[in-house]
Amino acid sequence: MFTGSITALVTPFTNGELDVKALKKLVRYQIDNGSHGLVPVGTTGESPTLSEEEHKRVIEVTVSEVAGQIPVIAGAGSNNPIEAIKYSHHAQQAGADATLHVAGYYNRPNQEGLYQHFRQVHDETALPIILYNIPPRTIVGLDVDTVARLAELPRIVGIKDATGDVTRVLSERARISKEFSYLSGDDIASVAYAVGGGMGCISVTANVAPKLISQLNTLCLEGKFTEARALQDTLVPLHKSLFMEPNPAGAKYAASLLGLCEANCRLPVVALQDSTKAAIKSAMAGLGLI
Repeated sequence: MFTGSITALVTPFTNGELDVKALKKLVRYQIDNGSHGLVPVGTTGESPTLSEEEHKRVIEVTVSEVAGQIPVIAGAGSNNPIEAIKYSHHAQQAGADATLHVAGYYNRPNQEGLYQHFRQVHDETALPIILYNIPPRTIVGLDVDTVARLAELPRIVGIKDATGDVTRVLSERARISKEFSYLSGDDIASVAYAVGGGMGCISVTANVAPKLISQLNTLCLEGKFTEARALQDTLVPLHKSLFMEPNPAGAKYAASLLGLCEANCRLPVVALQDSTKAAIKSAMAGLGLI
C-alpha cells in the first residue's frame, strides 16, 4: 500500500543539463521533511522533454539517494506500451518500488484500448503499477468500470486520480474489493478526496512545503478532517499560485527561493511572469517558508 504525501519530484537543470547535485539535495530535503514517498520522472519531472538517458539517470539517482528510506514510484508511462515496458524494466533494475503509468495520450484510445495498454504493461513487467488518470492532459480518461477491471490484475495496486472529480473514489471503492491505493493527483482537492476514502496525494506542492503536506496527509489518514481542513485553508494560496502558469514552472521557481535548485524548465515551459513570482513569494512568506 502506498499512502500519505508522495512528492511528484521536479527535475533540476543547470546550463540545460540534468543537475545531479541538486537532485540529490531535493531528495534529501524531502526525506528530512517527512515525505512518505517520491515520484521521479512524472509530468512534474518534465518527463516529455527528458532524453532516455536522463530519464533513467533521474530514477537511478533518486533510488540511490533514498536508499530504501521511503518508497520510490518511478514514472514510466508512455502512450507507447513498448516504451512503457522498457522504462518499467529499467525502474525495476534501478531498485524502484513501483511504477506510475499515465493513460495513452494523443492516441485517444477507447476504454478497451486503454485496458489492453495497461494489461500489456502489467503482463510484461514485474513491479506494482499505479494508474495515472488525468484527462485534462491526456484527453482520454479511465472510466470507473475500466479502473475496476484493471484492479483485477494482481500488480495494479492503485490510482493517481487527477480527474478533478473527488466523488470518483466512492464509486471505485464500491467496485474494488482488494487493498488498493487511492491517491489524489490534485493538491487542492486532496482533503476532499481523502474524506471519500483517499489514502494520500501525489503532490506538487510538497516540492516546496514537504513538512506541511506530510502533516496534512497524516491528519487525513488519522481521520482528523477538521484539523486537515484548517491546515488546507492555509495552503490554498500556495496551491493556487504554483499552478497560475504551466507546471512545473511554479514549483521550480519556489524551490529556487529555497536554494534547492535553479528555476529553469525546458521548453515549451517558459519562465514565470513577475506577477506569478510575486504571488508565489507571498504565499510562501505567509506560510513561513521564506
